[in-house]
Amino acid sequence: MKKKAIFNLAKKLWPIHRTIAGPGLRASLKIIKSEQNSLIIKSIKTGHKVYDWKIPEEWEIKDAWIKYKNKKILDYKKNNLHIVGHSRKIHKKINLIDLKKKIHFIKKLPNAIPYVTSYYKKYWGFCLPYNNFKKLSNGEYVVHINSKFKKGNLNYGELVLKGKSKKEILFSTYLCHPSLANNEISGPCVNTFLTKYLQKIKNRHYTYRFIFVPETIGSIAYINKNLLNLKKNLLAGFNISCVGDERAYSYIGSRKGDTIADYVAKKVLYSTDKRFKKYDWLQRGSDERQFCSPGVDLPLCTISRSKFGEYKEYHNSLDILGKVVTSNGLNTSLELLKKIIIFFENNYFFNSTFKCEPFMSKRNLYETISIAKEDNKDKRGTTNTEILMNVLSLCDGKTDLDTICQKNKLSKLKVTKAIEILEKNKLIYKTKL
Repeated sequence: MKKKAIFNLAKKLWPIHRTIAGPGLRASLKIIKSEQNSLIIKSIKTGHKVYDWKIPEEWEIKDAWIKYKNKKILDYKKNNLHIVGHSRKIHKKINLIDLKKKIHFIKKLPNAIPYVTSYYKKYWGFCLPYNNFKKLSNGEYVVHINSKFKKGNLNYGELVLKGKSKKEILFSTYLCHPSLANNEISGPCVNTFLTKYLQKIKNRHYTYRFIFVPETIGSIAYINKNLLNLKKNLLAGFNISCVGDERAYSYIGSRKGDTIADYVAKKVLYSTDKRFKKYDWLQRGSDERQFCSPGVDLPLCTISRSKFGEYKEYHNSLDILGKVVTSNGLNTSLELLKKIIIFFENNYFFNSTFKCEPFMSKRNLYETISIAKEDNKDKRGTTNTEILMNVLSLCDGKTDLDTICQKNKLSKLKVTKAIEILEKNKLIYKTKL
């Protein structure tokens, strides 16, 4: 797989003006499908009730601008962030005082165009860099927005790669923002190429589910439709967001913080980048909010590079493809997610066959005399029997080889030998999760 391929997909997605429902979202899903033909594009009709929400109308925009003295001082076609998302149609003359009430900016980033949207309330507005806003002159302006709302569908993409087990690993990402490189394009690009990697793995043990949804309403709608299956089969889930830059990784824990997804994410992140930043549930902000909400309680956490809301380019025009998001950033994030798959596919967990400790003496695995021989001890003074018993005590079906080694402070070689003895004597058996 060529390293530039994932960045080339990002370049195709970059110029499209996406929102939670409409032609931009569909066009983006079709581009992803052209890269991964197995993706299935699905739809949910406008007005369909999903828990406390309803699927919104589609929004489509053709043009938007502001003119002063017959000259455009703002043009949506030059940057799709200039328009407040879901702005209603308007064409009118307006004075500067009233116009300023409809213009959004970021004082702390005076050269940036903010990303602003009004999904669920009828509104119209524009976005400008603060430096441009300050230069606006007194007088009459003409504002023009050519947009429309219509009944249609909310679309999302889904791909299921079946394995021997019905137990599933979920990778979720969102696709609903305009041209924001890290916050929008990086997750779908990395997940697309992760599906291609998985397809090359023969005899997969687990089933892998990938979804590309509009954030919040899309995950709510997906959960509404699939909760019973997710509750039954989901072993671990990972929400992928803002993974295109080259900064330190971030982890946002599930609400419970102790799921297998949390465990694997932290384990893989620590082995990859010891600088990674940990955020707890109260610092959530993406679709982990829905997957881990009370009553849903799915084992899912979020993996990012720069966490949403924690980097200066977040939700503004500084989030540029080629500057914030790089080919190297996308590819190294892809390699990290591959490690998660490798962990699940290659790791075994060990189960004791007995309740309470087994009778080791009759198997000649326990010194019949309480005084241990010196030649049976390791450098720390631990006997072979103690090693066997300590390893056995962690064989609860939820602890993998590396963790057994860490908790015992023993080498993988010693633990592996202990496991071989315990397996030979039918005191444990190995399984997948």
